[in-house]
Amino acid sequence: MTQHRGTSTGPPDEYLEAEIQRALAEDPSIAEQGITVVRRETGLVLYGEVESSHRREEILRRVADRFPTLPVTSEIGVVRTEAPTQIEQLP
Repeated sequence: MTQHRGTSTGPPDEYLEAEIQRALAEDPSIAEQGITVVRRETGLVLYGEVESSHRREEILRRVADRFPTLPVTSEIGVVRTEAPTQIEQLP
């Protein structure tokens, strides 16, 4: 789990999850629909998979820039998008 900046102590607004998901989907430079935002007592957790660590960091940066006092934890994984370099040998 990756902890990111934020110092808010109260629970997030009830519509915040949808606002973040909409912002990520509607931003033309990100256009990410595969991120799920879940509210927890200590802040928000972002779940999903993206094709690069750079993209994951950009998503987290955008959320932190827009909501600087909100604690955000990342559970965003990186999936391989390149072709395999070796032949898979099956038994």
